[in-house]
Amino acid sequence: MPINRVILIGLASLTAAVVGGISVLWMQSAKVRTLTLAAGSPGGGSYIIGTALKRVVERHYPRVKLNILETGGTAENLRMLEEGKAEMAAAQADMMPGPSAQLVAVLYDDTFQLLVHDGSAVKHFPDLRGKRIAVSQAGGQFQSFLRVADHFGLRGRDFQFVGSDDAASQDAFLEGAADAIFRVRALGNPAVQRLVETGKVRFIGIEHAAAMRIRQPAFQPAVIPEGAYLGNPPVPPKDLPTVAVHRTLLARALADREAVRTITSVLLERRQEVMTEIPAAMTEVRLLLAGVRKPEEQAGLGPALHPGAASFYDKDKPSFLQAHADFVGLLVTISLVIGSWLWELRNWVQMKQKNKADEYSGQVLALMAACQHTDLAARLDQIKSEMLAILTSAFNDLDADKVSEESFHSFRSLLQIALEEVKEKRSAAASSMIARV
Repeated sequence: MPINRVILIGLASLTAAVVGGISVLWMQSAKVRTLTLAAGSPGGGSYIIGTALKRVVERHYPRVKLNILETGGTAENLRMLEEGKAEMAAAQADMMPGPSAQLVAVLYDDTFQLLVHDGSAVKHFPDLRGKRIAVSQAGGQFQSFLRVADHFGLRGRDFQFVGSDDAASQDAFLEGAADAIFRVRALGNPAVQRLVETGKVRFIGIEHAAAMRIRQPAFQPAVIPEGAYLGNPPVPPKDLPTVAVHRTLLARALADREAVRTITSVLLERRQEVMTEIPAAMTEVRLLLAGVRKPEEQAGLGPALHPGAASFYDKDKPSFLQAHADFVGLLVTISLVIGSWLWELRNWVQMKQKNKADEYSGQVLALMAACQHTDLAARLDQIKSEMLAILTSAFNDLDADKVSEESFHSFRSLLQIALEEVKEKRSAAASSMIARV
């Protein structure tokens, strides 16, 4: 065959391959990717965060659509994920997903919360034997309750379960048709808050969380802090031991990789914007966004990381060097020369991050001092507003890497204490005003 003809055939084949590749890339970029997120009940933290996430994703990435689906909780979410009726799901980490599920992110931590009527003889979990428990038998909360009960030598037949869903079980408890109510929710959950505000309930601690981890690795020892739901009088009246589990975001293994990567990047890199999409009245849900993070390594005990999420988390890794190991040797000398400079730069950046966090902490401490020296409701409200403004600034700096994750968590702990102090003072001021009237 003449060489010119070989060249022409080669050029034609190369042109066809290039045109075909460009066409595929163009079609991929123009494709609208739609994912459905099974998010739980509308009042739950994962549903509220999912709705806010949807708005931010679709604002910046119009070719990625996220549908938020109301469900009955973790069990239904995992079933829909496995059946292909949803591409993503929010789920308690103590509920084992099916083989189709892969991890995307840890959203926040859920806490086991057990309440009884004020005046109940129940003091410890084993005292619930033979009692009526307000919890639906269809969801993840029910399975969590049974796992706790099993630790204390109890079985499902040792209880009477009341309520077809969260709303029905809560109504039954309020009406006296149940002796206790069990919830797996983030601290500060509005539904639990409404129960506390009736003034007729009492928290029961759940002990032995560390021992439970032997059989339930997803369980984490936790505490419901004194005054977590009410400051004056404090509810609960003292720190109570309990159990916490991660609330995770999962995706089907076959879910579009680029769409999952996009959602992961928005969740981690635009959390401040997601926070602003949550109503200001839901401060406790906004604070949950600070807990969003990459899932820990499971050592083969849990679902793998979804490739889309992994590509986001690995975006800063020096993959070129790993793929071209022969060039590494050429960089050794340069690395030695600039290594000390980079180390000093790292220390300088960390110091700036710490100083910024210390600045915010100092502002909060100053406001706490101001809180101690006033009983005026208007001033206390102003102090609270200033604290929330500081929180917003800290969130902005966290996203801009001006504050480290570790420093931010320390600052947030101080801020939570400060907000509780303002809340207590505000309640005392209100009580004093009522007394004078």
